[in-house]
Amino acid sequence: MNPMCGCRTPRVTCSPAPFIAHPDRHTTPEDLLSRFALIKAVLGPIVRLMFRTRVEGAENIPASGPVILAGNHLTFIDSMILPLVCDRQVVFIGKDSYVTGKGLKGRLMAWFFTGVGMIPVDRDGARGGVAALMTGRRVLDEGRIFGIYPEGTRSPDGRLYRGRTGIARLTLMTGAPVVPFAMIGTDKLQPNGSGMPRTGKVTVRFGEPMEFSRYEGMERDRYVLRAVTDSVMTEVMGLSGQEYVDMYATKAKAA
Repeated sequence: MNPMCGCRTPRVTCSPAPFIAHPDRHTTPEDLLSRFALIKAVLGPIVRLMFRTRVEGAENIPASGPVILAGNHLTFIDSMILPLVCDRQVVFIGKDSYVTGKGLKGRLMAWFFTGVGMIPVDRDGARGGVAALMTGRRVLDEGRIFGIYPEGTRSPDGRLYRGRTGIARLTLMTGAPVVPFAMIGTDKLQPNGSGMPRTGKVTVRFGEPMEFSRYEGMERDRYVLRAVTDSVMTEVMGLSGQEYVDMYATKAKAA
């Protein structure tokens, strides 16, 4: 799984709308918030106990208004832990296959991930990048929190890789501040996305909000997009203590 993908930044055209999966079109935002509250009440204490979760800097997340959470991505359980340690619901995108599975397991996964805030999107190809960008902008325009992994995929070796510039375009288009975060220790509990994670200690560390109003109206300038993205990744690196690699994680995986 790769929720909160760091979307690429293609120019939005008038091509057909990207596919966005809706497992239950009758589910209202109020229903999802109620489900989120239930999931957090039931699973939150279990996650904190199982992973001895320590949260640092949560006060850096604004109590209201649009916010972009941007952080590293080590393993599958990152996307299970993050929503459960935040007071506000974190909306993020994920593979549509995680809500279209069959049988009891498939239904439970769909219930959990849509309940904690995942919006399923078919992210294959360039249209997938457009879908991610459009979804993020809509969420932020509604004054909510949008979570994103700028690396675009899980780190193949625990190091921090170059960020995709979709995050820069989002903050410049919407004016939403970026709160960097770091997941620390999750890769030790679930190496390479293996099966059931081991128990252990996890730290979720949030940095101070970053704002880029000085670049307003420059969301099509690729040099500005790269500078903003690199600034965010530098903060994530400082929070996580990871070694930085100036290449895309997808390229490293393909090598």
